[in-house]
Amino acid sequence: MGPNGSGKSTLLRALARLHGVSSGEITLRLAGGPAEDALLLKRSDFARHVTLLSQSRSVPHGLSVRDVVEFGRYPYQGRWRAADPDGPAAVERAMGLTGIIELAGRGVHELSGGQLQRVWLASCLAQDTSVLLLDEPTNHLDLRYKVEIFDLLYDLARVHGVAVGVVLHDLDEAAALADQVVVLSEGHIAAAGPADEALDPVLLSEVYAIPIVTHTDPLTGRLRTRAVGRHNASLYSPPERTQNR
Repeated sequence: MGPNGSGKSTLLRALARLHGVSSGEITLRLAGGPAEDALLLKRSDFARHVTLLSQSRSVPHGLSVRDVVEFGRYPYQGRWRAADPDGPAAVERAMGLTGIIELAGRGVHELSGGQLQRVWLASCLAQDTSVLLLDEPTNHLDLRYKVEIFDLLYDLARVHGVAVGVVLHDLDEAAALADQVVVLSEGHIAAAGPADEALDPVLLSEVYAIPIVTHTDPLTGRLRTRAVGRHNASLYSPPERTQNR
């Protein structure tokens, strides 16, 4: 989480080895094994473990939806796209999970923004990695598919053991979805922890430079937030910080 320009996309790209790292380290631990230096892995080996759905991608012309989803299988193919016996099943599964099977034969240049977003997500799922990084994955999606994508991410983490890292702008979505929330501000970590700790109203008000209040949803028991605009400023009472940072 964090305002525009706080470093969210840069952090995700660094974790995916698409952005240079000048300090610190990135380690990858698989199936309870030892931590490995992710920057030393071969590109193909790294791509079998980590994939990134970036915020913006160009729209390829002349390709079908199935063609684009099949791009996700590149780490498993040889130099000349050698046989990938698990590929067809992985592609079908990814298209089924994202609800695009009926679009398989259509050209991607014909799709709406929301449909295209699901196609790119399906390509990431077809890559079948143990780490899935997503930069604002619900952009352009209507309410139904937004909820279904969040349900899918929950299942990937809880049922299939996939480590999911997501950049979101909606504080309530983060509170409902995440085990751990990291709040970034000007390239630094302002807070990290469970949602009810990291999403402190005083801290959020400082980071976003607008009054933010929080409350507990009586139906779900989850944290909810609200930014206070100038028309409701008279109703705002600044909260006290719940813990030291």
